[in-house]
Amino acid sequence: MTLHVGIVGYGSAGQAAALMLARDGHRVEVFERVPAPRPVGAGFLLQPVGLEVLWELGLLDAAMRHGARIERLHGETGAGRAVMDMRYRELQPLLFGLGMQRAALFSLLDRAWDGERTLHTGCEIVSIDAAGGTLVAADGARHGRFDLLVVADGAASRLRGMVQPARLDRAYPWGAQWCLVPAGDWPWPDELRQRYVRARRMAGMLPVGTRPDDPVPRMSFFWSLPAAAMEPAAWTGEDSWRRDLAAVWPQAAAWLRATPVPDGLAQARYRDAVHRRWFEGRAVLIGDAAHAMSPQLGQGVNMALLDARALRDALRSHRDPAAALPAFQRERRAHVGIYHVWSRLLTPVFQSDRDGVAALRDLAMHPLTRVPGLRGQSLRVLTGTRRGWFGRQPLSAGFLRQLAVLAEARAAGRSARAPEAAERATP
Repeated sequence: MTLHVGIVGYGSAGQAAALMLARDGHRVEVFERVPAPRPVGAGFLLQPVGLEVLWELGLLDAAMRHGARIERLHGETGAGRAVMDMRYRELQPLLFGLGMQRAALFSLLDRAWDGERTLHTGCEIVSIDAAGGTLVAADGARHGRFDLLVVADGAASRLRGMVQPARLDRAYPWGAQWCLVPAGDWPWPDELRQRYVRARRMAGMLPVGTRPDDPVPRMSFFWSLPAAAMEPAAWTGEDSWRRDLAAVWPQAAAWLRATPVPDGLAQARYRDAVHRRWFEGRAVLIGDAAHAMSPQLGQGVNMALLDARALRDALRSHRDPAAALPAFQRERRAHVGIYHVWSRLLTPVFQSDRDGVAALRDLAMHPLTRVPGLRGQSLRVLTGTRRGWFGRQPLSAGFLRQLAVLAEARAAGRSARAPEAAERATP
């Protein structure tokens, strides 16, 4: 059964859904409010669950060429005390993360949706009729009737309440400034590094590789601060900003010397959104529109990719959307729910003015995550392979075989480079 599908939003969730549903033979139309669609955000960390989706799409090799392989996540206080130290190989030797620029993933997904496609740019959808399957744009134009409407317009969705009223939809009081900087000779090329001063200050550096139109390897810089401090009236000047960063992390401050401040810094604000149901009639919510959360676990893009795949699979098993949408919701809520809970619990631990909570974090978090049983649980949450409180989100055998192939190629590359290095070192 071929469906006529309307998708609102061309971010990661909308792109992945458009690509997967079009490949399954459905007639897809995407509506994006900006005239020239582009990615929003600097960089992110793809976890094994997200990499598996790219592998299924035939995009893993391209992602690996552009992304930066991440082996470790390390966070410490300004005094150098470890707060977090997580290594993928301790869960499974084949696993790793992949730091990517949002522009790189955007380009890969956009190019993969080839052939006949319908992308309405500069078309802001302001109203949705979930029962009738129609959309109304800001200019009054009506689109549809669609067999299925996929609402993927992000964390600040204006349409989510027209599908189902949110049980919770609130802005987090803390946000972040971010930018991309050249990686150069950064000393931790395969690690996400973070530095904390209580929960009031957090700086992060994530290697995110290259993008198709820019061969320069870069890093994504993250600077946490209250949302109120990002208002123009709260700006205290460039010198003050640079002093604050240098006091937390001198190395990061040095890497941002050439970044214009504040003009070179973008802003990110976060929401916590929860729905009892993600669908109504012909319409369904996916990605941040369905389950916006804080960035503490860094799972937003991964969950968007998994949502798109689960929607595709539900439609394969249940051709009628009336049966497919409940199946989709059951599958994804069984996985994403625990991440929503942990993200909400961890937010005040890393972004708040609760100094007592941060002091307890600094003392207890690293020792607790070294306990064998708790460490495995923490690594499963990190990698996206936790399902519920104690279950597991499995990775397919085919994907693990591909990771083994990559590991063999990487080992062969290292062994081939070793004699070359020895030869260069010989007088």
